[in-house]
This record gives sequence, structure tokens and C-alpha cells, in this order.
Amino acid sequence: MLTPLEIENMKFSKQVVNGYNTDEVDDFLDEVLKDYEVLYKENIELKDKASSLNDGITHYKSIEDTLQNTLMLAQNTADELKSAAQKEADTIIASANQKVSEALSGINQKIAIKEMEYTELVNKYNVYRAKMESLINSQLELLKEHKADEEKII
Repeated sequence: MLTPLEIENMKFSKQVVNGYNTDEVDDFLDEVLKDYEVLYKENIELKDKASSLNDGITHYKSIEDTLQNTLMLAQNTADELKSAAQKEADTIIASANQKVSEALSGINQKIAIKEMEYTELVNKYNVYRAKMESLINSQLELLKEHKADEEKII
């Protein structure tokens, strides 16, 4: 690509016969030079801007990769924590179920003992009652006999 300086320093050989008007050619070249300088500078600025934007894109892609890695690490950590919490919850529930089972077993044993004690007390009461009824009946018989004896004496 030609630079503006190369266009400005460009010299053409002059022909005497049927040549172009040098002033018109110089004026046209000056005009082309001005437009070319503007385009040349604009091209350089755009290349610099494109390079800067590409650097920015590279930077942001790097940040994106870092964020994706961080996100994946956070997700993995969250999954591990969730799994560990679930295992701990399962262990706590199993332990609680075991304690409840043991407590229920103990309570059921105490209930069985109390039921046996109650049955034994009911049986003792019935025996005592039967003895008392027997005693009372025998005393009543004695009283009846004694009364009958008294009536014979009178």
C-alpha cells in the first residue's frame, strides 16, 4: 500500500508532445493526496482500534473462562456439600430411629412388667377376697350356730 509521502514525492516524466497539463495533474494529485491521507490515517486508527478490541475480547474471554471454571468449581463444591449433608442427615435419622426403637423396646418391657404386676395384684386381691369371704362365712356360720345354741338354751 502506498503511503501519503510516496504519493506526494511521486514525480512523472514530462513529455513535450500531447502531454497532460502539469498544473492539472499536480492539482489532481494534491486532491488525491489529501483524500488518501485521510483514508490512510483512518485505516491506521481502525487497525489500532481493531487490535485494541481484539485485546479486549481476549481479556474478556479469559475472564469468561475463569468465571466458568469458578462456576463449575462452585457447583461441584455445592454438590459435594449437598451429598455430605444428605449423608449426615441419613446418619442422624438412622441414629434417631435406633434410639426410638430402643426406647420403645424399654417402654414395652416396662409395660409388660407392670401388666404382670397388675395381674399378680389382681390375683392376690382375689385370693385375699376369697379368704376373707371364707372367713366371714365361717364366722357367720359360727354366729348362726351360736345363736341357735342360745335359742336352745332359752
